[in-house]
Amino acid sequence: MKLQLVYFARVREQLGLDAEELQCPATLGRVDQLIDYLVAERGERWQAVLKAPNLLVAVNQEMVSVSTSLADGDEVAFFPPVTGG
Repeated sequence: MKLQLVYFARVREQLGLDAEELQCPATLGRVDQLIDYLVAERGERWQAVLKAPNLLVAVNQEMVSVSTSLADGDEVAFFPPVTGG
């Protein structure tokens, strides 16, 4: 399965990456499984960022929960909560 991953704001800064195309196993059917896969492949820094309790996720520009299903070609975006002043 091929996914487009996009990282915004503090997530981008902490991971040092703004976007990537990821070829991953077809067994990754949900967002939480994708996060577990990325953490297992990339280590502690990724765990600290992607397992943060306030992390927001969008699939194809729609806010979703981590139990949301993924399909080939989806765009998955990770970002911190939006705040304003």
